[in-house]
Amino acid sequence: MNNSVGNTARLLGAGLRALLVLTVICGVVYPLAVTGIAQIAFSDKANGSEIKDESGQVVGSSLIGQTYGLPEHDADDPQQAAEPDLKWFQPRPSNGLGSNSVNTRYSLVLSGATNKAGDNPDLVKLVTDAKNAVIADNSTATYEVEPSDVPADAVTSSGSGLDPHISPEYAKIQVHRVAERNRLGVEQVEKLVKENTDGRTLGFMGEPRVNVLELNTALKALTEG
Repeated sequence: MNNSVGNTARLLGAGLRALLVLTVICGVVYPLAVTGIAQIAFSDKANGSEIKDESGQVVGSSLIGQTYGLPEHDADDPQQAAEPDLKWFQPRPSNGLGSNSVNTRYSLVLSGATNKAGDNPDLVKLVTDAKNAVIADNSTATYEVEPSDVPADAVTSSGSGLDPHISPEYAKIQVHRVAERNRLGVEQVEKLVKENTDGRTLGFMGEPRVNVLELNTALKALTEG
């Protein structure tokens, strides 16, 4: 009987020591080591790929798309969408993802795809309306957007709805409107787009792309400089 109790006690003691050692290694040492390496080697990415303006204030993450709109006309109407603020470059549309039905008090950013088929009437209407809006919004007194110039990413949302990038083609058709609204030269804005255009990853993966938040942050610095 005494041997049985002693063996049980030794097993419990060994299990407790193993628990404490593994807790320290896996719960303290390993997380601190990984965090330290990440902060030293990949500080920007480890902290959320934050983008800061000229004053050092964090304005967002380069990984998540944002909207650039004017305030809603009626703050008491949660269904009323804010209009695009056309002095900024606009991202891909995300209004086709539906509305926040869980908490209508706050305007939450929705993530996801529409999951609508290509011939779905609702999707066809969204794309048609978006294309008409892109043409109307970006045509100026000296520049007219042709329907054939409107790229797919200007009228469709991404799979997540939070794509931070647009194609150089979509940025290009916004240049004249942004220049006019900000009283800048077209060449200045074109240069800004070129400076904020990323090529294919490793030279062959993906497509050239423009990060909208980075571009608008550079635009703000130019207009306020």
